[in-house]
Order: sequence, then C-alpha cells, then structure tokens
Amino acid sequence: MIDILMPRLSDTMTEGAIAAWHKKPGDPVAPGDLLVEIETDKALMEQEAYDAGVLAEILVPAGENVAIGTPIARLDDGGGDGGDGEGEVRDGTRVAPPETVVPEPATGDPASAEPPVPTPAAASASVSASADRRTASPLVRRVARERGLDLAVIIGTGPGGRIVRADLDGARPEVADAPASTVAVPPEATPPTGAAEGDLFPFDGIRRAIATRLTESATTVPTFTATVRADVGDLLALRAQLNRALENDSADGRPAISLNDLLVRAVALALREHPGVNASYSAEGGGATLRHRRVNVGIAVAAPGGLVVPVVPDADRASVSTIAALTRDLIAKAADRTLTSAEMAGGTFSLSNLGMYGVDHFTAIVNPPQGAILAVGAARDELALIEGEVEARTLLSLTITADHRIIDGALAAQFLRTLRALLEHPLRILA
Repeated sequence: MIDILMPRLSDTMTEGAIAAWHKKPGDPVAPGDLLVEIETDKALMEQEAYDAGVLAEILVPAGENVAIGTPIARLDDGGGDGGDGEGEVRDGTRVAPPETVVPEPATGDPASAEPPVPTPAAASASVSASADRRTASPLVRRVARERGLDLAVIIGTGPGGRIVRADLDGARPEVADAPASTVAVPPEATPPTGAAEGDLFPFDGIRRAIATRLTESATTVPTFTATVRADVGDLLALRAQLNRALENDSADGRPAISLNDLLVRAVALALREHPGVNASYSAEGGGATLRHRRVNVGIAVAAPGGLVVPVVPDADRASVSTIAALTRDLIAKAADRTLTSAEMAGGTFSLSNLGMYGVDHFTAIVNPPQGAILAVGAARDELALIEGEVEARTLLSLTITADHRIIDGALAAQFLRTLRALLEHPLRILA
C-alpha cells in the first residue's frame, strides 16, 4: 500500500487544497494518469500518478486544505495494506478507526448520574451533529457554521455522499423549529446593531497567498514612490505600424503587439541600464543588495482566482514579437488556471498595467523579494505647452514603488528617466 502525499508544487507552497479528484476508490491507476487537481498558493495544478495500482482510499476530499507531506490518498500496489488492524499510521501518529472512538465520560459522579432523557430538540441536534461529523470535512463544517447552514439537509456530491465545499454554494441558512427558549445563542454570535448583511466567501489558496504576501510587503518593506509622465504618441503610432505589417503578412501567424508588450521590452532595457533596480533585498549578513544577472519581468494578470504574476524571462534579450506571443500564452493559462510554478518563478521586477480599465494613475505594492514594481495608467490625450505653442500630446503615467532599503530616490528617478526616453523614442525599443 502506497501513501500519496500532498506534494510541494511551488517554492512558496506550505499547504494545498484538493480541487477535484479524477479517480475514485476502486479505480485502476497507471503511471501518468491524471489523479487529482490541487489548488496551491499560486495556481490550480494537475497531479499525475507515479505508480500503478488501484486507488484504495481517498483521505482528503475535494475542498479540504492540508499541509504538504500529508497523506491525501492510498494506492493499493499489491504489496499488502501495511497495517496491523489497529488503525492507520499518518506522519508517525496512530489514528484509531472511527468505530473504536470512545466518547469522553461526563464530569461528576458517574454512579449517581442518571441517563438523560433526550428531548425532541436534543435528539434532532444529536442527529444533525452526527451527520455533520460523518459527512463533511472540518473546513466544510467551519464554512457551514459561518454561513448558518445545516449540513443535515445538504446533499453531498463527494465520495460516499460526503459534503464538499461546492455543495454549500447556493444553500440557504435554515431556521430551527425548536422554541426560542430552547435555543441558546452565545453573545459573540449576535450581530451588532446596524451591522450590514452580506455573503461570506472564504479565501482559497491563491487569495490566502495574496493576502499573506501583500500584508508582509506593506508592513515590513519601507517603500517610496515616484511618478513621471511620458509622451507615447510616437510609440502608439509605431505599434499601429507594426500591427499593420503583421496583418499583411498573414502567413506569419504572429499575434498583434499590445502597448503592454512594448512596455515590457522598454522596462527590461531600462533595467539592464540600471541594474541596481533589477535587484532584491537580502537579510544575509545584516542586509545586502542582490543584483540579478537576468532581467525577468513579471506581468500582473487578473485571473479568476485572483492576482497572479507570470514571468517573461530574459525580456531584455527577447524581441517584441516574442514577448507578445509569450504573454498571450501566459495570460491564457492564467485565465484557465493552468500556469505552472516555473512560469511564475524567477521574476526580478514586476509590471502592473491598469490602463485598459481607464485608470489614470495608481501606486502598486512591491512583490517581495523583488525590489520594485512599476504601475502604468491609461494613455490620455491632453493639451501641452510646447515651446510656447499649445499642442496635443498623448501622455502615460508611470509610477515606480521601490524598496528604500536597496533603491534610493535618485536611482529610481534615473530609471524612470531612461524608461521615459525609450518610450518617447520607440525605435530604440526595437533595436
């Protein structure tokens, strides 16, 4: 018998949630078969089987979150059950089978205690509690309590009729039939006067990771911001010219080039010129600046599960058309939640663009351990005074947020100056 453990699927992963099982107990399993989908702190990832056998037992149902290394299933490979009939061993701790669990004795004198006569309400509560323990994981029970749901009336769709997290969606809170005098409501469960009603959506693995990392960044990294505005009229004209050429060469099959693709390339060139910005903070030896040899630009993408940052590797050495093709592929994978950990690892600088949403200007939070992130707003047509004449210009807002432990204001300003020059003389981006 082989224990299948929760794998480590990314360098920052400490736990994972079972999104869906693709095999059920009794199904044959061959090496390479898709066994389970696991939601990590970064993405939804597929896990294949490494050994042949029959899936004997699912230990962690869909919807439950466990630490890496925890057994999630057992595979019968024909080598025996490996047990002694006294219960299963998990992580060195023997767990008794359900039928051997003995309830704790009641407090007080057992000789004088009379067996209580259950009232209808108490019997109903006992049945409901028993069903709760039997058919749902701790995570599902917690979510049900928070939403005020009665698990006894919810039909489970998991293995053996087990209630999974998806079964709670759309369920309505139940109102107890017992008289008000028999229902004890703890003071902390009473909503405050005037509290707004709403729906509770517990964090999944990706959202928990976002909350943890950004809280760490906002509370532990001393940052500053600096903003410049670039005239991108020539850049937009060059983009239109490039895309017309791509349309005429229909056999080429390359995707259209976006403003963001040109920005990624320009940022990478500016980072190559200012390696102090292409850096991370290291606590080693009382503090140090780690300057990266490669320029790997992360692009913030709004995916269904939350913000993800896939990486364009060696963006300073890639052509704009190569960047365009790669970013389309990464964005499509983010939408399908099929990004791999390798596609989100190794970033040295991040780019967040909200211009397509009509945002003029914003500041972004540094994505640790990176030293800086660039926030890009929308390109706006404005009137500007040029050598005493009023002219129309298309201006783009660029704001850098930098870790002040390793990047000073002057260095950030020099980086922005170089970036603005590249955007205002766009042929240099293609060189």
